Amino acid sequence: MRSAAGGPVRPGAGPDDGASGPDGVADDESTRQQRRLRAVALIMVAVVVLAALPLYFGIRAATRDPVFNSLDRLDVPGWAALESTDAVSGSRWCLIDCRFRERTMTSERGPEETAQVYTAALTDAGWLPWKVELCPSQPVDGQYTCWTRDELTLDLWVRPPACSEDLLAQRPTVEPPAGDAAEGDPAAEPPGSGADNCSGSVVSIKVRNAIDDDRMKPQPSLDPSLTGEDPDPVYTDDPLLDLDVEPS
Repeated sequence: MRSAAGGPVRPGAGPDDGASGPDGVADDESTRQQRRLRAVALIMVAVVVLAALPLYFGIRAATRDPVFNSLDRLDVPGWAALESTDAVSGSRWCLIDCRFRERTMTSERGPEETAQVYTAALTDAGWLPWKVELCPSQPVDGQYTCWTRDELTLDLWVRPPACSEDLLAQRPTVEPPAGDAAEGDPAAEPPGSGADNCSGSVVSIKVRNAIDDDRMKPQPSLDPSLTGEDPDPVYTDDPLLDLDVEPS
């Protein structure tokens, strides 16, 4: 059988059979190439995202003071480490001034219970109690303890909140007679509400480099013989006052 052009007709040949020619093969190859490019792009995006997060946290941990990182890992309950505030001064490498770190937090419970959990946490973290003079340098309220670990010293001060020293907050509450207190009157509030509610404690942690802590250095002697001061003069009776002078 021959076609209209005079050539032999192939079995199964149709009018759209030319789509499987060279142009069709090129289209299929282009489609596969686009799919490979999209897959490679998606893989690269996933790799960047997965690598960026660890890199970010790694840089953050490397640039942040490691002392604060160690304080973050103290095993204390959440109620004992609220409203944390950090302050830092000096050089981390002790250029001119060594670094001084201070963290202040609030606790929902009293100083005694709060001090117990921090004492246990510092002990578990490898800090050793440090019995030294000038710890504290002056009498303070609450519980004040000192610690050492490696090249660092730490001061822990757990004290009542500032409102405990407010005389107005410590005033006794006198309940008015029934029906005499107007609504919204502070006198009508139950005890322990408003300004009268002063509970919890404040926690301060101060960390220094041991080489910059004066308490690590020998303390000067208080022996008066070594101060170079002259002793107090001893006053005696003036012998001239005992002379009898006759009037002329």
